[in-house]
Amino acid sequence: MRALLKLFSPGLWLVLLMAVASTVLVALLPVRPSRGMQMWVFDANHFKIATTIAAGWNREHPDTPVEVKQVTGAAIQTRMLSAFYSGTPVADLIEVERSMIGQVFAGPVADIGFVDLTERLDREGLRSQINEPSFSPWTSRGHVFGLPHDVHPVMLAYRADLVEAAGIDMSKIETWDDYFRVLRPLMVDLDGDGRPDRYLLNSSPNTLFYHEVLLLQSGGRLFDESNHPTLNQPRNAHIIAQLATWYTGPNQVAAEAPVGGISSLQLIRQGYVIGMLAPDWFAGFIRLSFPDMAGKFKFRPLPAWEKGGRRTSVLGGTMLGITKASRNQEAAWAFAKRLYLSADSAKLLYEVDGIVTPIKANWHLPFFDRPDPFFCNLPMGRMFLQLAPDVPVRPSSPYYVLTQQLLSSVVIRLCQYADEHHTWTAAGLEPEAQRLLDEAQAKVEAQINRNTFLRDAR
Repeated sequence: MRALLKLFSPGLWLVLLMAVASTVLVALLPVRPSRGMQMWVFDANHFKIATTIAAGWNREHPDTPVEVKQVTGAAIQTRMLSAFYSGTPVADLIEVERSMIGQVFAGPVADIGFVDLTERLDREGLRSQINEPSFSPWTSRGHVFGLPHDVHPVMLAYRADLVEAAGIDMSKIETWDDYFRVLRPLMVDLDGDGRPDRYLLNSSPNTLFYHEVLLLQSGGRLFDESNHPTLNQPRNAHIIAQLATWYTGPNQVAAEAPVGGISSLQLIRQGYVIGMLAPDWFAGFIRLSFPDMAGKFKFRPLPAWEKGGRRTSVLGGTMLGITKASRNQEAAWAFAKRLYLSADSAKLLYEVDGIVTPIKANWHLPFFDRPDPFFCNLPMGRMFLQLAPDVPVRPSSPYYVLTQQLLSSVVIRLCQYADEHHTWTAAGLEPEAQRLLDEAQAKVEAQINRNTFLRDAR
């Protein structure tokens, strides 16, 4: 013992004793639970809406006020998963974007960090009041873990000024084949370099999200109802082969003009792409980004893959979940319903973000029928809502992001194959598309088979 004491100076021993004493003192202090609730959101407009609704809530519920914090998506994902896995502090309510949710569902259902809302929704009759397909990204193994924030049906936004100046009647277009045939005259070489300076759709091998949008519209899918991967189903190969003919070769009709960035905004302004795959939030983006281009854009349902086929798809999505760590779960549930189910919230969501609500009881509200002067007086809200029940269901698999990336890789490799072999027909590319999708399917299945919980749940 004396030898141990001689190893450290008296000052160091004093510091160590003070540290031990303070630790014991803190441990013995009574911990008063937080009186209110905290909510995390990742989007500035979502923050604006949530704080507006929270202000009214806080006046009426001083014992359980809500503090809304805007946190980056990456930070929300990191802090959320850390809390669920290790018990670190976390908000009572969290808005989660679709790409973030997968890892939450990676383990057993009982260990998911969000409160299971299935029984509450059924008991209160809310399932029938909310657009059913909008639950799919937030449902794992038959259990619902979040209220859907949105629907995000996709329409076709197009440069009405260029189309109508060319005397083209869009009402005659029913299928994608019709669309590319009728609008082909707009693909002109404006600068004399021998290449078109206009293309007909804003998609390319590198546009990760749009492949899935078009695949889902066509009836293809990445996972089945049990979240088993279905990348290599024949329908997917057929559609991917068709996309490759749009993206490359002598008959290329689509080109990249992604959302965001100065260069892409300039391309859209110049009419580099005539048509764009556009969910409801994209309408708000256009209005904000091009305030001087009122009257130049119109929207219409997507052309179908076959006559009588689906005229919409879906892109993006957010849910609101209640964490199991919350000490105010009943109050959190009441606030969640106020925020997502009320008519006031639906109005704010549409006016601030251009997003239509998934709450069917609010679909009758008159502001959805209001003509929008920016979009040639079209009733944009009503047009999106008419498509809402037909949006495709989406997977909630923890391997969704991986599968989406593999799909994009398949499209890129198929386009390379088309160029190398001078094969630019869908029929000629379909066998190679199937082979590449088989490879991708094997990779996803290998990953899933390492997860005991999901492997045994199938």
